[in-house]
Amino acid sequence: MGEVVAPWAVPLTGLERSLTSYGLVVAGLALLAMLVRTWTVRTEVSGRYRPAIAASLGVLSVAFLSYVLLVVSFDTGYTRQGAMWVPNEQAMWAWSARYMDWTVTVPLLVIELIAVSSLAGRAVARTRVIGVASAIAMIAAGYIGGVAVDGGENRAALLVWGLISTLFFAVLYVVVLLTVLRSMPALPTVARPAYRNAMILLMGTWFVYPIVFGLQGATSGGAWAVTGQLLLCAADVAAKVGFGLLIQRVAKLRTAFDVQAGLDTHPETLWLNGERHSDALYPATAEPGHAEPVVPLHR
Repeated sequence: MGEVVAPWAVPLTGLERSLTSYGLVVAGLALLAMLVRTWTVRTEVSGRYRPAIAASLGVLSVAFLSYVLLVVSFDTGYTRQGAMWVPNEQAMWAWSARYMDWTVTVPLLVIELIAVSSLAGRAVARTRVIGVASAIAMIAAGYIGGVAVDGGENRAALLVWGLISTLFFAVLYVVVLLTVLRSMPALPTVARPAYRNAMILLMGTWFVYPIVFGLQGATSGGAWAVTGQLLLCAADVAAKVGFGLLIQRVAKLRTAFDVQAGLDTHPETLWLNGERHSDALYPATAEPGHAEPVVPLHR
């Protein structure tokens, strides 16, 4: 194997720079659009599941701000020399800022998943602590090996810290999988597909990150640099926008079911895909069986 060259140290052609800029800006705008949507629909979820919405707002806010930094760093991190764009010291931030983002947003994604689960009491607290701690340790280990040690160009560091990160990655996967498997039997039947799909989407997109990290020590060049950036942009949008939409759907369906069953109240009529799932029910008039279901939500 040849010498490791960090992707932010590679000169880019005009096409490679343009494609990377396109991916960064589009991903940032998608996160902004989802942030606005999540804020506008936050009242459509009952207080029981609103921590998931709060976590999603945190994810999207942090991710959008990080993409602002990524775009600025990428724009100022390369100087044109003839037909090529040559990186300067600022170029590293067009990659390393992602780790700061993930250190905050990945734990919040775990909190989102748990917030709409059927776990309760100590099981929630225990799962949250293990999931959040594993997520932070996973990202921190990746940052040390992929950026901090010798600017991401030390093959031994990439291997050792990559393996450490993978251990926490495996723990995080177990946490996510067990949370969903334990929750599914207790969820309303109509909410189960969205919750299962949220898990599949999250676990699937998370696989992109170790692949990009691993290839950092195996290949180099402008084509790889732009491919890595675009893969990470797509994974971020899927994990933060797509996953967020599915979690919102689960939260709304669970809210509607609780209202129909007389377990909770909600001051708004809940609609999904043009269908009314529950009528408004205020605490003063709330009685078991008071609100007749509009769209049956069976367990």
